[in-house]
Amino acid sequence: MPITVSRRTLLKTSGTAALVTAARAALPGGAWAADTTPEVKGATFGFIALTDAAPLIIAKEKGFFAKHGLPDVQVVKQASWGTTRDNLELGSAGGGIDGAHILTPMPYLMASGRITKNNLKVGMSILARLSINGQAISVANAYKDLKVTTDARPLAAPFAKARAAGKEVKVAMTFPGGTHDLWLRYWLAAGGIDPDKDVSTITVPPPQMVANMKVDTMEAFCVGEPWNAQQVHQKIGFTALTTGELWKDHPEKSLAMRADWVAKNPKAARAVTMAVMEAQAWCDANLAEMCTIIAGREWLKVPVEDIAERSLGTIDYGDGRPRIERSPLAMKFWRDFASYPFQSHDLWFLTENIRWGYQPADLDAKALIRQVNREDIWRDAAKSLGMSPSTIPTSTSRGIETFFDGKTFDPNNPQAYLKSLAIKRA
Repeated sequence: MPITVSRRTLLKTSGTAALVTAARAALPGGAWAADTTPEVKGATFGFIALTDAAPLIIAKEKGFFAKHGLPDVQVVKQASWGTTRDNLELGSAGGGIDGAHILTPMPYLMASGRITKNNLKVGMSILARLSINGQAISVANAYKDLKVTTDARPLAAPFAKARAAGKEVKVAMTFPGGTHDLWLRYWLAAGGIDPDKDVSTITVPPPQMVANMKVDTMEAFCVGEPWNAQQVHQKIGFTALTTGELWKDHPEKSLAMRADWVAKNPKAARAVTMAVMEAQAWCDANLAEMCTIIAGREWLKVPVEDIAERSLGTIDYGDGRPRIERSPLAMKFWRDFASYPFQSHDLWFLTENIRWGYQPADLDAKALIRQVNREDIWRDAAKSLGMSPSTIPTSTSRGIETFFDGKTFDPNNPQAYLKSLAIKRA
């Protein structure tokens, strides 16, 4: 069923009535010079059924890939993040994929051989960030009376009681070391619950979260939308917090490609980045239409209402708390530098991966970031698009970040952040 939202309402919901004008000014149309013609006509990208895959889907649906000389781009649904990893290892030449909508830590885990077959290091390049905010942590209805929010402490006693009675207390995320795993771990640990000792942290693909909660497989999960909204709509559980409440305007998914593909096709890599950047600006300016498109059978295959509500900034927690309208913590694709892959954010992800043992304590994180993070391609794409200087960050760091519990992460001193955390494996 199509969403009917007036242009005025949409612009208000998007955060600023000047968004469309700003996007056009930042991303003007126009042809690119002949000497920038991509080396190939297409590439194959994977995506998971999540709202934050929208830029890839829209770049295909609205012709942005074709506009930039890539008419043969394919955007192919993946069953899980493990499948995404496996197909990136294969590459399109081996029947897999060239790039993907991906959890930001995964390219680093692949490049360092931490999650690949035989620990083979598979070079990866992050070309852009796809979104900020827009995930959530959901909890089973059995705990609704505990008033669980950003504070996870009310869960400690019932979880301990269940364990003492011989029950395995399961909480789910989507991939070990990925963003959802890190949000869930941070939240539990901040509430004094050890995610490795006090609960069993399990892996469940995003589209299977609601079904697993429905059959009482787990007590809580962390995933992107639309699955948190769907479980509220189906009255299966409630949203304890959106991840923007955990860390305002936090980075989420990335656009990544195999490094060998990027090295072989530098003009095409820039064209890919340009197309996705334009799609991101389009998404923020056309949220209602975006929701209708990505809800389709070939994409997320869910009721459009499950996507639209939180995309338009309405948060129904499902536990009796007042609905939030026009939330400033809704998912953003372009606004507030959402597309730019800040290296400081990648450093936080690597520091958290060290915290939980996914990366070694002696990892040269900054060297790995220089290898994987291709913000230079993003800047080149921005220049080619004729973006105004005000839309391009002046630094590769967003500076000191502050979390809901008062902890701070200074990119210039990640060790101080790590030492400040009470629960950790490092």
